[in-house]
Amino acid sequence: MNPTEHAADEILLGFARALRSSGVAVTQDRSQGFLTAVAEVGADDRQATYWAGRATLCGSPDDLARYDQVFANWFDHRDGLPLSKPRERSRPSTAHLLPDAESSGGDGGDDEEDVIRAAASAAEVLRHRDVATLDNAEKRRLDAMFARLSLRPPSRRTARHRRWHRGQVDASRTLRNSLRHLGEPGEIAWRRRGTRPRRVVLLVDVSGSMSLYADALLRLAHRLTQSVRTTGGTVETFTVGTRLTHVTRALRSPDADRAIVAAGEVVPDWSGGTRLGENLRVFMDRWGQRGLARGAVVVVFSDGWERGDAVLLGEQMARLKRVAHRVIWVNPHRGKEGYEPLQGGVVAALPHCDDFLAGHSLATFADLTEVIARA
Repeated sequence: MNPTEHAADEILLGFARALRSSGVAVTQDRSQGFLTAVAEVGADDRQATYWAGRATLCGSPDDLARYDQVFANWFDHRDGLPLSKPRERSRPSTAHLLPDAESSGGDGGDDEEDVIRAAASAAEVLRHRDVATLDNAEKRRLDAMFARLSLRPPSRRTARHRRWHRGQVDASRTLRNSLRHLGEPGEIAWRRRGTRPRRVVLLVDVSGSMSLYADALLRLAHRLTQSVRTTGGTVETFTVGTRLTHVTRALRSPDADRAIVAAGEVVPDWSGGTRLGENLRVFMDRWGQRGLARGAVVVVFSDGWERGDAVLLGEQMARLKRVAHRVIWVNPHRGKEGYEPLQGGVVAALPHCDDFLAGHSLATFADLTEVIARA
């Protein structure tokens, strides 16, 4: 291959596309930033090109390993020529554990038992997989499994009382019962304070570093919205990136795919930057302080990569903690081996959180629903 056959921009943009196909959230802005950075350092310097791409195309520490692999495969070590497009690293598939109807032949009871055991094993494996590592077929299967999630909304006690078979003596009703019997002693009436569902508020980070989890988190928000509506509860959902967007109305559609598409149409900052502190201040000023967060269970889904002022984030989290019933922070990296909460946003927010949970798989999402229900 002759180096003159490929323009420099064509080679660099091809590398950016290959990096995107490997799972790194490479946006148009990042690609343009990569071209600008390489133009400054010189495309003939392989080492400088490597660091220019690493600084402009990677959005989180999880992207670095994939970046190194794609860079090594795309650029020839001798003369910088592009190689063939790297194939996505093969992942152990569980689809083969579910045999086709044609190949399952026979009516033997042992065969049916093996099929059932294999299906259960495949579903359980997929349930614990990191959603960021799934291929398209596995994601479609996982989307169907979201229907099994349900949320029993947390409850709060109200000022009103209702009849009950035990509890406090209802003096007024007991006296009325006695008067109906001309003052003769009658049955004692009891009462207790009523309950009603407590509001749940979800703040979902859709920035570049969370792009691999954003779809699954919005599907989780949709499932919680639908399950709580049947019990009279309320789930309010906002996306957080460079700005705050209220997407509750979009997620009220019963069809999950249509709800995700509708949410995508109203969110203008997919895979952008993260300004958690500023967005949280807007939320508190416009919605939270006036009642949406007051007495509610507030769940923040974010990895804590704050591009703004971490001090501002800490101040707004303290403000949120004062009005909310419970604050839960869900980090997709929390459940990974070797993770330590060292990000500036996480360090600033954790002192004001009641729970710090993992959120990278369907199993961790189920654990989250239990924590919310017990709040």
